[in-house]
Amino acid sequence: MALKRFSDEPAFVLHRYDWSETSLVLEVFTRHHGRIALVAKGVKRPTSQFRPVLLPLQPLHVSWSGDAEVRTLKAAHWQGGHVMPTGEALISGSYLNELLMRLLARDDPHERLFDHFATAVQLLAEKSDAQPLILRAFELLLLRDVGLLPDLAQESSTLTDLDPSRRYVLVPESGLVPAPDEDGQALTGEQWLDLQAAMDEPAPFIPTLRACAACLQAVRVPLRNLLHYHCGVRVFKTRQLMLDVQAMTRPRSPSDSGTSPENLPTATSP
Repeated sequence: MALKRFSDEPAFVLHRYDWSETSLVLEVFTRHHGRIALVAKGVKRPTSQFRPVLLPLQPLHVSWSGDAEVRTLKAAHWQGGHVMPTGEALISGSYLNELLMRLLARDDPHERLFDHFATAVQLLAEKSDAQPLILRAFELLLLRDVGLLPDLAQESSTLTDLDPSRRYVLVPESGLVPAPDEDGQALTGEQWLDLQAAMDEPAPFIPTLRACAACLQAVRVPLRNLLHYHCGVRVFKTRQLMLDVQAMTRPRSPSDSGTSPENLPTATSP
């Protein structure tokens, strides 16, 4: 029986594992097939044509064969359009990769999410000063696409429409609920409604990014709590990496001796 073959599929490399002395297993996010595992044979050899191509956060076209859990990579080439993000934007892009690895099952297509991811990676490469907005917009669209975000236009327990003037908080176990006045993680009903309307646009990434700009600091912690809850982690590896980098590069003084990484500024960190 002939092996199944797939050609010129838009893709991004999310993660890589050692397979042997010369080969790697790649976790790849494809547009039409979702997250799949591919073995890249001989990729560690200096003469391999794959070495300069199979890098994270680069838009690729890949071809593979096989129908087992791990397929065989046959070809890969750079799609073009933009270069990899660098510096802190590279860590932010790695954070997006980590989210996809934790929240996407293998062989579960998410075509719209793939397009959102491609947009986020391109913006990180071109607009590194907008990292917080890019990350919040992608987090919202990711959670919505995988079915983990409640309808932001309704109270989750009663399914009644939000009151634009009232404040609501996003609770991982309960969804959107009315918030006490002193709750610093609450947004107004109008802000939640604006976020939902932006995500309902035909091309939602940029509208969602703009909606996040009006509540950037307030929406960050609720989204992080929701992601931690569904991913089963206390701190994402890429966030800890960013904190460690900030700790190493921040000027030290005697008064800093008791400062922990968790207390450092994280304006652009995931």
